[in-house]
Amino acid sequence: MQSVLTDSLEKVLGGTPPRPAELIGGAHASGFLGEVLSVQVAMLLEEHDAPDTASGDRLAHAPRDLEDASAVVRIHLAGDLAERARLHVVRRVPVSSPAPENPDEHYLVTEPGEYPDLLEPVTDRTARLTPGIWEALWIEVAAQDETDAGLHDLAVTLTSADGEHLLAEHTVHLRVHPHRLPPLAITNTHWLHADCLATHYDVAVFSERHWELIEAFLASAREMDVNSVLTPTWTPPLDTAEGHTRPVVQLVGIHEVEGRYDVDFHRLDRWLGICRDLGFTGIEIAHLFTQWGARFTPAIQVETAAGLEDRFGWHVPATSPAYRRLLEALIPALREHLAQQWDGQVLWHISDEPGRDHLEEYRAAKAQVADLLEGAQVVDALSSLDFAARGVVETPIVATDHVGPFLEAGWAPWVYYCVSQNRDVANRFIALPSVRSRVLGRQLFAFDAPGFLHWGYNFWYSQFSLETIDPFQDTCAGGPFFGGDPFAVYPGPDGTAWLSIRHRVFAQAMADHRALTWLAELTDRPSTKALIDEDATLTYSSFSYEVGAHLRSRQAADERILAALAAR
Repeated sequence: MQSVLTDSLEKVLGGTPPRPAELIGGAHASGFLGEVLSVQVAMLLEEHDAPDTASGDRLAHAPRDLEDASAVVRIHLAGDLAERARLHVVRRVPVSSPAPENPDEHYLVTEPGEYPDLLEPVTDRTARLTPGIWEALWIEVAAQDETDAGLHDLAVTLTSADGEHLLAEHTVHLRVHPHRLPPLAITNTHWLHADCLATHYDVAVFSERHWELIEAFLASAREMDVNSVLTPTWTPPLDTAEGHTRPVVQLVGIHEVEGRYDVDFHRLDRWLGICRDLGFTGIEIAHLFTQWGARFTPAIQVETAAGLEDRFGWHVPATSPAYRRLLEALIPALREHLAQQWDGQVLWHISDEPGRDHLEEYRAAKAQVADLLEGAQVVDALSSLDFAARGVVETPIVATDHVGPFLEAGWAPWVYYCVSQNRDVANRFIALPSVRSRVLGRQLFAFDAPGFLHWGYNFWYSQFSLETIDPFQDTCAGGPFFGGDPFAVYPGPDGTAWLSIRHRVFAQAMADHRALTWLAELTDRPSTKALIDEDATLTYSSFSYEVGAHLRSRQAADERILAALAAR
């Protein structure tokens, strides 16, 4: 066996030894109480003995009986943080579409293949490896108690399955600071798709099992520092082919009684209770009109004396008087109920991703609800400055590759990225280096972005929601999306979310933002920004790919926080 200790920003692709972890401030990973500290141990089981050249750790060579199909390695952890450690094996997943036709130079791979992403939980301290390729063990620790502050050694020992043969030893140096980061100061939303949970696990919508799945996956989103959740007050009109429908996940019951609408919020209250218990501070109401033009109404069901009716959807125009009549009853009742039952942020959406040629349709749709949403915060993902400059949308959420004109015009907008943001800017595709995802935290801080949005936390359908997919076999939504864009988590067989490398690295980006925000409050913003942008070249499309520099600047920010706190 060969084995290398590496950091969490390395992707162990399989063909070559990974970059060894760097000791920064005497630690391989450091952070505050509650912050997840992660490292990887990369391993290669070979057909013959090979001397280790990439690590100074003591190695013993694998016996040949480890090189068969049952290549199982046992993992032993020791140290005062060992009981807090969580282990995963990094698994490769198929990526049919890793990169655009003319990718920039920073993609790790550009050809279809299997690449590392899935973090499979280790439950019995053993990992099954594939001889002949480099694979990785993902180790993460979150210290919670103030007595855990300080420098710790975590001993990682790898043996044969029976424990008879020593394969490798590593000592991971972890530093825990004796304070907690303040909560994330911006809105971070990654849209959870409740219908995908029901479909994949084959359970009835809003059955008890569905509620269990919703809670489990919302909890996993909080691990990514997601603090706002798209709430299916009615089935969100997103990523749906015109004329088609997605499974109904409508929390608000709507009843027509003698020509008037009554609304029932008991399912919504259960949703709000879960969000409140998990620590969400914001909700987003489902979009009021269809995507890519705002021309039609969402699929909304109404209970009538004759039964359940699909009253609204693709067959009803956005400006329909009948829809306005519903909204006149629904929106005021919903706003009043939320004012009483939810003390966090409430965001409203008109339509997702309208283009420049949709300006008049969007304006007409908004006119349907403008008086009903007076005083509410309305946000929408779009990339045309015309919408904002003309006052059509108060809070634009701008694609990171279109944000330049907004910044030049004096805006500090929310931003988002998805499949189209595939050149130069940060993104979370499987084929990209992890630092290209983590850099987002410092970018959001540097440009005062109030929030970040991503459309796909767990989108497990093909494009336009025409078919279901197996996310363990298809990471590209049937092909048109780059691998990793549609989802950040996998559906574990036990009903829990199996995380991805990208999920964990995005959480690190948000921890960076929290640290920088705190340092700016304790000291000043210009000097804090200089830590991440000393030469004033950081933009949404220009940043350093040097992992060591990124980690060292975060360590420097932590040291300044500790110094500022000590001086108080």
